[in-house]
Amino acid sequence: MNLIVRQAVVLLMMVGMLGCSQRSDRVAAVVIHPTKPELVYVATEEAVYKTRDGGRAWKRLAEGLSRVRVMNLVIDPQLPANVFAGTLADGVYKSPDGGRRWLPRNAGIQKGTISANVNQLVFDPIDSQILYAATTVGVFQTRDAGQSWTERMRGMTEISFIVALAVDPSRPHILYAGTSGGVYRSVDGADHWTKVNNGLVPDDAKLASMALGVNRLLIDPAKPDVVYAGTTQGVFKTLNKGETWARLATDLGELYVSSLVLANGNGQHLYMGTSQGIFQSRDGGHTWSATNEGLDNLNIRAIAMDPHDSRVLYVGTNGSGLFRSQDGGESWTHIPLTPKM
Repeated sequence: MNLIVRQAVVLLMMVGMLGCSQRSDRVAAVVIHPTKPELVYVATEEAVYKTRDGGRAWKRLAEGLSRVRVMNLVIDPQLPANVFAGTLADGVYKSPDGGRRWLPRNAGIQKGTISANVNQLVFDPIDSQILYAATTVGVFQTRDAGQSWTERMRGMTEISFIVALAVDPSRPHILYAGTSGGVYRSVDGADHWTKVNNGLVPDDAKLASMALGVNRLLIDPAKPDVVYAGTTQGVFKTLNKGETWARLATDLGELYVSSLVLANGNGQHLYMGTSQGIFQSRDGGHTWSATNEGLDNLNIRAIAMDPHDSRVLYVGTNGSGLFRSQDGGESWTHIPLTPKM
């Protein structure tokens, strides 16, 4: 079974296994406020947590999410009180007040009667009324901050399972979609998609729609033709908007890569979260070194970097909770998600 499908099956099983009020140490997402780095949101499989003081005290935010598993979070870059959550089997939720209450924003984000698992949400870098959703039933777009969604799948004839999205920060009409069968690119704001798998998926791959799961896409903001793809079989890089791809970190084998971040202002310094821990590269992905001191669990699900200080990172693990580094990943400290009484 393809790894990305296996992951989805496991997550669906967890819905029945994990009670709504039971604490979870599986951290699915971490996001940091764009101007207040001490303010951090964390999604586990039973709630969303928020800290205003860098992790010393947390508040559990679940009003409106009592039966919902949040899989990813995004903060509106222009109105940061607006937070959006992508969920397991219940579409999108929005909080207009920093997470205190959550409201469903699902109109149109489904296939027939099937509700979407929302794997990732991304904002248009210019207009935050526009968001895109990567879901298990396709790509969707909203132009009114989630009030309504429209399917955007023209050209994706072989697949519907979308895992990751990335929007070019300087040319927002250019998008990339990571799927269960490689990468697609749009150059017209998601109206049409073209497969760009040269070097990523063999031309003769059997069952092309399930050939390679792409979990994360990362665009270098200084050189937006450079894109990284974290996949179920390692990490890849393109220098030409996806026309050709090259595998990186070949000495590490076919790692399951869940997350990628790029150091602020340094397009050569990357971190990737994998099923075997955190690795960093200081030369654009040519060489990598493990940086896991202090981590109790090497199965990494999410990485977030302080937008003002690249030395401060948070990682979410699959079973051991949240960790933080204040020295660029050289060492990690466990941060308990203890609600303030």
